[in-house]
Amino acid sequence: MFTQTIAKRVLAAPRVSALANLLTGPHGVDRYTELVEPTWTLGDARAKVIAVRRQTPRSVTLTLEPNTAFAGFRAGQHINLSVEINGRRRTRCYSPASAEGARHLELTVGRHDGGLVSNYLCDHAYPGMVLGLDSVGGDFVLPDALPRRILFVSGGSGITPVMSMLRTLRAQAFTGEVAFVHYARGVDEACYRAELAAMRSAGVRVLHGYTRDGAAGDLDGYFGPAHLAQAFPGSEPDAVFVCGPPALVDAVREVRPDAHSESFVPPVFAVPAGSTGGTVRFANSDVEVTDDGQPLLVQAEAAGLTPESGCRMGICHTCTRSKTRGAVRNLITGAISTADCEDIEICVTAPVGDVVIDL
Repeated sequence: MFTQTIAKRVLAAPRVSALANLLTGPHGVDRYTELVEPTWTLGDARAKVIAVRRQTPRSVTLTLEPNTAFAGFRAGQHINLSVEINGRRRTRCYSPASAEGARHLELTVGRHDGGLVSNYLCDHAYPGMVLGLDSVGGDFVLPDALPRRILFVSGGSGITPVMSMLRTLRAQAFTGEVAFVHYARGVDEACYRAELAAMRSAGVRVLHGYTRDGAAGDLDGYFGPAHLAQAFPGSEPDAVFVCGPPALVDAVREVRPDAHSESFVPPVFAVPAGSTGGTVRFANSDVEVTDDGQPLLVQAEAAGLTPESGCRMGICHTCTRSKTRGAVRNLITGAISTADCEDIEICVTAPVGDVVIDL
């Protein structure tokens, strides 16, 4: 009890904690308080899982209690979530479904074929598990001046950031017109059905589309002008927010080019027909390979290295490393950079000739 009281006082007082870090160097007070409670840290944002529920057969919903080092997020943003799997720290991006400013974070993680972290959490998450939180980011957020008519469109696990936006609007007593369109493979895989059904009575127009069982839903087929008209009959929304697979995002943007969009499906990079043949040197590991055109992260892993990575699509910045020499191409934008001593995300970057990376 005495240790817990001291730890809590240290965490609550910035000046005292600075002195404590000095006196407990070189590791700092966090390395001692976390022995009592893993979330009692000043420098590391962490969260304890306090509830686990499985809304669907292919997802798990976690309620997290973050520590005071977590600074919060804006509705729609994503968080780098870290979990230890077989002795190695793994990081992936997830968007909270909870309202902005809520005391607890809620994450719904969908199972994905070959998904290491998502499948691990679906199978093994338990109350009391401690997870790392880091690098809140993303510009898929509501504007400061809220539109009067808003359409939310989501597919699969893309429901979480738009669910966060919807919950935030309701917490703020938003009085505008809102429609919510969600696509899933079937009724049993549609998250938040009960909560969305309850919102219908509160004035939110909710429509479900099921790609494998169209008769069970409110919509037939895939998103297009007809679905937009069903969501907003007789009018047009002032703003559209869509999150889901690339095909859904493309379909929405074809009808509404001004739609705000986000997709968490890693892109498939085409390997050039002929690689540059240059040498990739991972300086810290004293490893050299011949460039095969793949992203630097893939080439590093093929060489037996284990760099920390997360989203593998250029969003979370977990794999950022310093390039000290050479030219590289961003595989998303196609832009080539020749500057020495620059930070690059190796998951979406390929060499152009000889390159040296601090890894």
